[in-house]
Amino acid sequence: MNPEPNIVETEQEIVSEFDLFDSWDDKYEYIIDLGKKLPPLDPKYKTDENRVRGCQSSVWLAADYKDGKLFFQADSDAVIVKGLISMLIRVLNKRTPDEILDAKMDFIREIGMTTHLAQTRSNGLLSMIKQMKHYALAYKIKDPVASKN
Repeated sequence: MNPEPNIVETEQEIVSEFDLFDSWDDKYEYIIDLGKKLPPLDPKYKTDENRVRGCQSSVWLAADYKDGKLFFQADSDAVIVKGLISMLIRVLNKRTPDEILDAKMDFIREIGMTTHLAQTRSNGLLSMIKQMKHYALAYKIKDPVASKN
């Protein structure tokens, strides 16, 4: 049984996947496909409390904490944003608060996302990362012992 890849390994997997595409049209299609594969978010999580501020489109992000790790679920009304949040979940899901807080998220720059997203989308992406790190910080404060694992 192979251990789960760490955050950096997962980021490198995504970078390698994006390297397979020659054009940004193909990369956008891939991001949209990733969003289509995102499991539906239970409507009970589509609350104002779970809404990510700073996003042009509606984005809901929920986190559960179990056995010292965070489990994220999300949805958006914009297909490209669903793809973006699905990549963030792939990198940060099932991680400890410390792992999430320490994550550099370099893959976003490495795949060229920072230069190919509109400013509003880029701001939204940063808001989603910020929200995920806020959840991690909140759970770290609530459960400092588990965070040391």
